[in-house]
Amino acid sequence: MKTIYPKVSLGRFCRLLGITRQAYYQHFWYKEQLSFEDELIVCEVLKIRKHHRHMGTRKLYELLQPFLIDHQIKIGRDRLFDVLSAHNLLVRRKKRQTITTNSFHRFKKYSNLIKNFTPNASNQLWVSDITYWKIENSFVYISLITDAYSRKIVGYHLADHLQTSGIIQALQMAIESLTIKTMNNLHLIHHSDRGTQYCSNEYVKLLQENDIAISMTENGDPLENAIAERVNGIIKEEYLTDYQVENIHEANQLLKVVVNLYNNERPHMSIGNLTPNQVHQNNLKTEKLWKNYYKK
Repeated sequence: MKTIYPKVSLGRFCRLLGITRQAYYQHFWYKEQLSFEDELIVCEVLKIRKHHRHMGTRKLYELLQPFLIDHQIKIGRDRLFDVLSAHNLLVRRKKRQTITTNSFHRFKKYSNLIKNFTPNASNQLWVSDITYWKIENSFVYISLITDAYSRKIVGYHLADHLQTSGIIQALQMAIESLTIKTMNNLHLIHHSDRGTQYCSNEYVKLLQENDIAISMTENGDPLENAIAERVNGIIKEEYLTDYQVENIHEANQLLKVVVNLYNNERPHMSIGNLTPNQVHQNNLKTEKLWKNYYKK
């Protein structure tokens, strides 16, 4: 209106509309302040996304809390979604599925021991799985062992084959992470699918030598090994797929960095938005924000 009628004073327009001149100016100051805050938030999000390129808004909101407090910025999670959406920073999930399991073999298959089991501390249940990763002109295979309570990756190995030796090295790393005190009071279950590698004599022998109970899925339902498959997806889709890797040496170096980021920096809703290492080292009791996949 001021543009159409330039000779009419701003004060008169304000009186006609029932507002004060102060309210008029405060409106624009507020918009300017929001714009400035949004810019600060976006810059901080980009810093976090430098290493966590596909981290979702809910996890970003938790990681941003110290920054928001330091800068006296009040923002809810819904507004953060709006800010990220306005700057094309929302994450779109991709679903991919490749089978790396061969359950038709001569080795003994074990029963599922965790149908009605929920771990209440670290090192009570380890879940294992193998996933593939496409690099340059070939595929490599990642063996992961995750503590189901803390969500920490306790063992991992990368190889250019699907032979048993690769997953054995992941298991050895996991076993070596156990302290003497933990080993003396160990009541641990190892859960996996019925793939050849997990049923092999060498792998079963290593589990039995360390008094680790053996549990396996009984059908093709992904919920029977949901945590392991979820962690596979996080490592691949949120981290590895964004990098160009030329050879297995580079792949190994990158995987080491990614596992460290996952264990020490990425919060999980299923463990009260803490990081896996925080929960694992301190055996913290956390609020479970996700459903229990093992209870039916």
